[in-house]
Parts: sequence; C-alpha cells; structure tokens
Amino acid sequence: MSQSSTVFSSGPQVKIVRISDRQKELDRLPHANTRRWVMRRKAQVVSAVRTGLLTFEEACERYKLSEEEFRTWMNLLDQHGLRGLRATRMQEYRPADERVRDAEAVAE
Repeated sequence: MSQSSTVFSSGPQVKIVRISDRQKELDRLPHANTRRWVMRRKAQVVSAVRTGLLTFEEACERYKLSEEEFRTWMNLLDQHGLRGLRATRMQEYRPADERVRDAEAVAE
C-alpha cells in the first residue's frame, strides 16, 4: 500500500525573498528624507560614494544635495577629518576669501 500526500494551500502563497547585500548596505545609510545632517551621517554618505555603494550622482539625487555641497563634505572630511563636517565649524574651515564674499553679499 502506498501513501500519497497532498499539500493544500488555503491562502496567499508565501515567497521567500532574499535582500541583496547592496540593499542591506543601502538600508544602513541615512534616510533619503534626512533634514538634519550631523557629522556621522555626512561621513556615511561620503563613504558610500567612495566605496562604490552609491555614485556621486545617486547620492546627490537621493539626498537632494547640490554637487557643490557634497563636494564640500568630501573636501572637509579629507582636510580636517570627521570634525570638519561639524556644521558649527564650517565657517572656520572655509577659505577667507569665501567668508569675505559671503559677508559682503549679506551686507548688500
């Protein structure tokens, strides 16, 4: 006597979905709608671009950053380390001619 087994499904099918390693890494980045950029978050995004997780263009688009702003983050990180990304320190690290130009623009 042989036994046969039948499997009945009474509901939606269950799918097993594996999240790619890239997606896992993207999920660890700051949210795309981030408004408060602290040093650590800026450094994470710069690192993601430098390691190839995101392209420069993808980072700018995802976080709605200008190319100039993102390049500034990269330069400050290179020149001054993580502390260079502090918003309160940005003025100190900018070249003097930029600070003078900005001060003149505000005065007008």
